[in-house]
Amino acid sequence: MKLFTKLTLFITLSKTAIVLLFILLLPFLVDRIASQYNDYYLKEQKKKVLNVIRKNGVEIYLQGENSYGSYTMLKEEYISLEPAGKIILPDTIATVRRVVEEDTLTYRVLSHVFFYDSSRYILEIGKTTASIGQYNRPLQKMALYVLAGLIIFTILIDLVFTRLILRPLGVIIKTKLVDRKFPFKEYIPPIQTSTSDFKYLDDSLIELIGRVKDAFEKEREFTSNASHELMTPLSILQNKMENLIMEPELDEELHQKIMGMMKTLNRLKKIVSSLLFISRIENDQFAKSDVFSIHTLIGEIMEELGHRLEDKRLSFSNQLAENVKLQGLNHDLIFQLFYNLLNNAIRYNRQDGQITITGQITGDVYKVIVTDTGIGISPQEIGTIFNRFKKVVRTENEGYGLGLSIVKTIAEYHHLQLEAHSEPGKGTAFVVIFPGSMLVNN
Repeated sequence: MKLFTKLTLFITLSKTAIVLLFILLLPFLVDRIASQYNDYYLKEQKKKVLNVIRKNGVEIYLQGENSYGSYTMLKEEYISLEPAGKIILPDTIATVRRVVEEDTLTYRVLSHVFFYDSSRYILEIGKTTASIGQYNRPLQKMALYVLAGLIIFTILIDLVFTRLILRPLGVIIKTKLVDRKFPFKEYIPPIQTSTSDFKYLDDSLIELIGRVKDAFEKEREFTSNASHELMTPLSILQNKMENLIMEPELDEELHQKIMGMMKTLNRLKKIVSSLLFISRIENDQFAKSDVFSIHTLIGEIMEELGHRLEDKRLSFSNQLAENVKLQGLNHDLIFQLFYNLLNNAIRYNRQDGQITITGQITGDVYKVIVTDTGIGISPQEIGTIFNRFKKVVRTENEGYGLGLSIVKTIAEYHHLQLEAHSEPGKGTAFVVIFPGSMLVNN
């Protein structure tokens, strides 16, 4: 999962958790706010009544009576004023029940004792609890709407900000990792970012890529130079051994020893030639501008390998379409690629076996599949068969691991993909995948 996806998921889940928590607490919070506002309302009403008494006297309410009481039409609010006796109590706000005109109602009541003209009076101002909560549901809906809007807005802001913050990381991954082709030839400048962590990561990757490139260049140069330098003494040795063999007084035992040395020398020359060939490919010494039919190419290869089919009585089937042509390739290198694959298919096949080569256009790629009925490759070795000098134990007479390495080098040089599928005892299939851009439109 990508980092941006994880952050998006975290932001969304955290905001969702906040919303759920708020929804659970919302009724309590609204009730609490409504209750506190009601208490504030009662205190303000008390101040108004005391101001009226201070200006106009208590008689403005009593009007000669011993007490005063007044209710609204729906009995939602009431006010009462009466003598308090000798007890002085602090202001209290409590929820009590009152009987009003034979109706028992629950009120939130503020009680206040005050002096006026040496007399104590108790003032009560009440409001029904039902009227306090009548706006709770609309307030809850409004609060939810506001919260939902804020959550959506903050999520959008977070996503935009997160994308902007992580954009340099995406550029680093795309330019320094995903789209880079080894060996690294093109120079990609450092990214522009104000985030020190990303800057450090980018600089470290540039330094690491530079080191890998230098090491690869040194290895390639060494392989090329060593191969060139070895060919001369090997040729000299070969000429000397050939001259020794031509000596008339050479006995049979010494002749056999020299022949054995010649075979070893020939194998060594093949290894050096293969390394030199790989080095030439890696140094871009081959043009990629040929256009040819893959069916015809396979036919040319089998003209050279046909006699080997007869030795094992193998049947060969070329099922490639004759009208399929490829472009942007080097004919000789692709020839060598399929030559090595078909040569292995013959070498490791069983007696009276089969070799089949087929082509498939799947999506935007063209696949060429070389299938044999040979001894196969074990699952433990299938992942390393393209490595240099990797000897796959299949027969007693093993090669030196450069044939498939050459195949891999040629494929990488042309940006082709390779796949290998095998089952011991049943055979092996090598798949060479050409990009659709290499197909010539007929």
